[in-house]
Amino acid sequence: MPRAQPHRPQASRRSRWVMALAALVLVVATVLAMWHHRPLPLRLAPGAAVVDVDIAPGMAAGAIAQALHDAGVEVPVTVLQLWLRWSGRARELKAGAYEIAPGTTPAQLLDKLVRGEQALRRVTLVEGWTVRDVVRTLRRAEDLVDDLPPGDDPVTLAHVLGLPSGHAEGWFFPDTYIYPKRGRASAVLRQASAAMQERLTAAWAQRAPDLPLRSPDEALILASLIEKETGHDADRALIAGVFVNRLRIGMRLQTDPSVIYGLGEAFDGNLRRRDLIADTPYNTYTRAGLPPTPIAMPGWASLLAAVQPARTPALYFVARGDGTSAFSRTLDEHNRAVRRYQLQR
Repeated sequence: MPRAQPHRPQASRRSRWVMALAALVLVVATVLAMWHHRPLPLRLAPGAAVVDVDIAPGMAAGAIAQALHDAGVEVPVTVLQLWLRWSGRARELKAGAYEIAPGTTPAQLLDKLVRGEQALRRVTLVEGWTVRDVVRTLRRAEDLVDDLPPGDDPVTLAHVLGLPSGHAEGWFFPDTYIYPKRGRASAVLRQASAAMQERLTAAWAQRAPDLPLRSPDEALILASLIEKETGHDADRALIAGVFVNRLRIGMRLQTDPSVIYGLGEAFDGNLRRRDLIADTPYNTYTRAGLPPTPIAMPGWASLLAAVQPARTPALYFVARGDGTSAFSRTLDEHNRAVRRYQLQR
C-alpha cells in the first residue's frame, strides 16, 4: 500500500497568506482606482481660487508628492507618493508652474502634469513703445516676477540681459508673449530680443541692393524712426524713401520723434523751436545721419520698409492730421503743405 502523504500545515498557511495578500492588494487597488477619479481635497489660501504648485526640474516622485502636499493638496505625502508610483508615469511628469482648481481629480492632475499644462499668462508689447514703456508694462504684468534692474536705463538693461548691442532700445520685437505663472520678466525680454534679432536678420536678407545702410543695426534705427513717424501702412515705404534720399545726399533727417527721444523726461508734450536747436546725440536737426540707437520698437512693417524703401523723388513729408502724410519734392511744396495741414492756412 502507498504511504499516506504527510500533512503539510506550513504550505497551507503559506497559501492562505498569499490569498490574503492578494485580497489586500485588490482592495488597495480598488480603493486607489476609486480615489483616482474623485476630487482632491484642497486647502486654498485666503482669497485664492486655485492651489499653486511648482515642480522643479529633476524632482523625484517623493519630492513631487511633498510639493503637492505643501502647496495645499490635503492628502498624506505617502499616499501621493504611492499614487504617483502606482500610476507608472512618475518619470513623465514635467517641471513647471501649475494651478489645481477645486474639483480636480488625481487622474486629471496626473494628466496635467504629464502633458506639462502649466498655468500660463500673456503680455503684449506694442509697436512704437520705448524701453520705458516695456519695463513699466512688465512690472504691471500678471504673475510676472520683476527681476529687472532698478529703473529703465537701456544701457543697464542691455548689460543685464547680455544684449550685444549694448543698448536695449528698439531691440525687443513687439508681439504677445506667453510666460508661465511666476515666470521672470528677464525671460520675456530675452524671448522678445531673440524675436527681434530673427526678424531683423530676415528683413536685412531682403534689403534693396543700393541701400545706404551699412548694417542691420542701422536698418533697425531707421525702422524705429519710420515706426514713430506713421501708423499708416501705405506711408511707411514712402517715409523710408524720404529718409533714404536724405541719407544719400547728406541732408539732415530732421525727424521730430528722434529729437523728442533725446529730450527724455524733459519733454513736456510740446516740441518748441528751442528744442530743435538744442544739440543732443538724437537731434537730427543739428546732426547729420542716423541717431546713435533706435528710438522705439519697430514692427515688421517698419523693418521691411526700412530695407525696401519706395523709390520716390520726395525729400519732405508732413502729417495731414488724419494719420496719413503729404509728400513733397521741393521745400516750396513742403512749406505749402505745412501751411495747409499744420497751420490751417
